[in-house]
Amino acid sequence: MQSDNYLSLLNPEQCQAVMHEGSPLLILAGAGSGKTRVITTKIAWLIEQGTDPRTILAVTFTKKAANEMRERACRLNENAQFAQIRTFHSFGSWFLRVYAEYAGLAPNFTIYDDTDMLTLLSKVAPELTHNQCAHYTHLISRAKDYCLLPDSDLTEIDEDPNFADYYQKYQDRLHETGNADFGDLIALPVRILKENPEIAEQMHRRFQVIMIDEYQDSNVAQFELLKVLAGPETYVCVVGDDDQSIYSFRGAEVQNILTFQENFKGAELIKLERNYRSVAPVLKIADEVISNNKGRLGKTLKAERGEGKKPVAVFLANQDEETAFCAEMIKAAYRKGCPYSDWAVLYRTNAQSLGFETEFLNRKIPYRVVGSLKFYDREEIKDILAYLALVLNSRDEISFARVVNKPLRGVGNSSQQKIIDFARSTYGTLEMSPEQRPVLRGSILEACADEALPIPAKAKKGVLQFLEIMQNLAAELDKSAENGEPAVSKEVADMAQIAIEEQMLSNAPLEKAKTLASFIEKVISASGLGEYHSAQDEIAGTQRVANMQELANSAALYPKTRAGLALFFDHIELDRAVTQAEDTSDAVTLITLHNTKGLEFPRVIITGIEKGIFPREDKVDSELEEERRLFYVGITRARDELYLTTTASRRLYGRTEWMSPSPFLAEIKRESVEVLGRKPARFSFAGERKLNAGQKVLNGGETPKTDPLFERWKPGTKVYHDDFGYGLVCKASYIEGDLSIYVAFESGAKKQFMPEHCASSLMRVKD
Repeated sequence: MQSDNYLSLLNPEQCQAVMHEGSPLLILAGAGSGKTRVITTKIAWLIEQGTDPRTILAVTFTKKAANEMRERACRLNENAQFAQIRTFHSFGSWFLRVYAEYAGLAPNFTIYDDTDMLTLLSKVAPELTHNQCAHYTHLISRAKDYCLLPDSDLTEIDEDPNFADYYQKYQDRLHETGNADFGDLIALPVRILKENPEIAEQMHRRFQVIMIDEYQDSNVAQFELLKVLAGPETYVCVVGDDDQSIYSFRGAEVQNILTFQENFKGAELIKLERNYRSVAPVLKIADEVISNNKGRLGKTLKAERGEGKKPVAVFLANQDEETAFCAEMIKAAYRKGCPYSDWAVLYRTNAQSLGFETEFLNRKIPYRVVGSLKFYDREEIKDILAYLALVLNSRDEISFARVVNKPLRGVGNSSQQKIIDFARSTYGTLEMSPEQRPVLRGSILEACADEALPIPAKAKKGVLQFLEIMQNLAAELDKSAENGEPAVSKEVADMAQIAIEEQMLSNAPLEKAKTLASFIEKVISASGLGEYHSAQDEIAGTQRVANMQELANSAALYPKTRAGLALFFDHIELDRAVTQAEDTSDAVTLITLHNTKGLEFPRVIITGIEKGIFPREDKVDSELEEERRLFYVGITRARDELYLTTTASRRLYGRTEWMSPSPFLAEIKRESVEVLGRKPARFSFAGERKLNAGQKVLNGGETPKTDPLFERWKPGTKVYHDDFGYGLVCKASYIEGDLSIYVAFESGAKKQFMPEHCASSLMRVKD
């Protein structure tokens, strides 16, 4: 295809970027602005203008993106197949194989992954535990992302005084093997090019054009690589969006793109601001949010698709209402002909998917979880459920085998099988099930305590440690029997379950210590799984601890009894037993905000937009700006419709917490969104007037009027509470939009209430 043909498909800014030559160039490409088309067209155009394709190096971050770039460039100009279009790490590997001797590597070196790194460090530092080795290998990888050596100042990575020593021991052993790890694929080429000017000169002659895609995701080492690869005559072009830099936890450094024009003198800036994805109202609130970031180059997206439906801000009472609202809205749209696949539900953490998975299964709404397993299929959730199942049924050999050696206790597969065989032969087959199958009359745990258990001493020690954990957990749950829980016959169990279900339907909160949530939290800590998976989180950036806590949260409505645990398992199994339709191509997408990068959907729901959830409480300064960029990424995934949901309360850490809308939501102008639900009186959209106690805004933005709710519960009001008796309201004020009152009771007790949420137990007393 001739350039006249493919250039005619570009808008003026895209065409300017493609045809730019000479000075370094930063293409600031907004969401949905066609950046991939620009970079692939530029490769084809350069070749047509006489650039030798073998002198072009185009680099991106994923193999999928590199393959797509190559295919699209080759469709425009078949000679693009001779260009070097690679990922950063693929280029590093190619370079090191050419110059292996300069790096001290074997000619046919292999590349160590995270597991190999951990094994190597454990050999040179046998005094370290598995978790400690994992921690230090993670730090080593981060150090290499910054091109830091063992004798560098490592305090910006970690202030641990032992870190440099373990880093040096690891590096020495790695050098002896002649192999490299992933961090070396960038750090070693940087070092070689800096220490060997003749090699740098060879690279400058070889690569006359260097192009980098998704430049906002580059780390310090990758920036250093670009600097040493680019010679005085090298044409450098980077494409990226500072407003979509959301991977600092992987080492990405947004300053790379913000300071590009300072680091590459004479660099020009071309902004791609025409958005071909979203309707104008969606882009309007995206701009209102992201404009609050100070660390940005600045651009305003323009909707080429024109006007459309306003985004909707939805204020809901709790997370159950949130999932029900989303399910009903999706179902209603489906009945009108909208496919399920048009919808995406976005959330900040993987753990938030549980409520939606449960609701969608019950409503028979097909869904797919992107970027992670379904909630109950996750390793850490299966681990906790295995402990719970074994507490409930100590004959469960499948659950026993899963967790007896997790975390590691020296009880290998051979010992596990011997324990199970011993339990069967010594404690089994005297009873028959209704299906005429033999069952154990004792338990596997009983067999674990038997001195005759035929396993090695090391394994027996681990088994006794495990047995103590299980006995303590069983004792914790059985305390309920001392508080009046009857023996569990079938009839009594049925009655107990009915009572539990009635209590759950009433939404009457239980004290946390009496809930199954508190028991699951104890399992997480006592089993050692909390510490075990926390170490995995630190290394891999996973959210396993959060997922385990969400499992505990989901049990907050169940009492801490065996009947409560049995009912909890029943509900889980019912959720897991509901099968999806065979054809799941038409399914709602459940996905974290981080995983939506590069995707788009006709209808998007961003959920859990509350302070402490999104953003988290610990986010300040640059971290808060990255959270805002993440919100911006979520907003700009929506093509036609966008819904933003926030709740007044949410089950967190095993108890119900009062929530307030995210400050990001307050950065949106009231006229930019439709509002559903009761907006908290103390919450204001951008530009709205802040209110005093006793006032609220009606219908979003009207003149403040006296709040009837405040008048009803103002100081001096006499009240009666089912548990505390008669009292007097001594203070009334709004807390994050909800009326809160303090009551002094005749008994001397002073309690805080939110009247809207305890109407069944708190009443006004007329004079």
